[in-house]
Amino acid sequence: MRSLFTIGLIAAWYSSNIGVLLLNKFLLSNYGFKYPIFLTLCHMLACSLLSYIAVEWLKIAPLQRVRSRLQLLKISALGIIFCLSVVGGNISLRYLPVSFNQAVGATTPFFTAVFAVVMTAKREGWITYVTLIPVVAGVIIASGGEPLFHLFGFIMCIGATAARALKSVLQGILLSSEGEKLNSMNLLMYMAPIAVLVLFPAAIYMEEGVIGITIALARDDWKFLLYLLFNSALAYFVNLANFLVTKHTSPLTLQVLGNAKGAVAVVISIMIFKNPVSVTGMLGYSLTVAGVVLYTEAKKRNM
Repeated sequence: MRSLFTIGLIAAWYSSNIGVLLLNKFLLSNYGFKYPIFLTLCHMLACSLLSYIAVEWLKIAPLQRVRSRLQLLKISALGIIFCLSVVGGNISLRYLPVSFNQAVGATTPFFTAVFAVVMTAKREGWITYVTLIPVVAGVIIASGGEPLFHLFGFIMCIGATAARALKSVLQGILLSSEGEKLNSMNLLMYMAPIAVLVLFPAAIYMEEGVIGITIALARDDWKFLLYLLFNSALAYFVNLANFLVTKHTSPLTLQVLGNAKGAVAVVISIMIFKNPVSVTGMLGYSLTVAGVVLYTEAKKRNM
């Protein structure tokens, strides 16, 4: 029975992670809803509401209170970086195919290692750094072989990947004491409303008329409203699935699933969106994924 539950969790994890990625791409690129900041705002509104319900009412995770103004400031800093990473990723999906987006996103370990050295002076064994060579080389090769390469989209994707790594390292630094550590569900519950406060004025100012356009689209096509609501809820369930998989298996299982997710997302996205791919691009992506797997193994041995 427990094994069936675990399989169900993993299936839910794959479905939510790949589903939100493909639906983001569909809305921002294929459907023509060209407002990534507002889309991220919808995600954060859903995360704010649903994480509160999950923690406060459903007791999925024990409630952890913010204990000081300093801790709130630290969470606010993480929340701003978190929303920047999500916005950057969504902007990149307007310009890049999912396959290339995932190839660039796979370089997260490289940025994590760089930020860890710069900000904490924490050094890994030399073999760990060697494994990062194919991670970076693969993306360089994939960039050269990407038929739909877009420089601005690439910069946004790199920025989002770096921000994701920065949040991970900063979280370890800022919330390191036992009294300040928060599990991922509580952290999301506090970060998401902060992200909303940042994103709302940004969307109004940078995506002029977006609220009126969204209302008009919802009136004209009820399916659009369904897509938007489902996509926003799915963005929360990605975080919930991450938490539950880690809780009922292990962080290592989540890492392994993450390594495989990119490849699965690439195959499915090519089947759905039929974007052109080159042999060079796929070789580059394969090299990056191989590097990430080797990096994970090297990190395990250094523990």
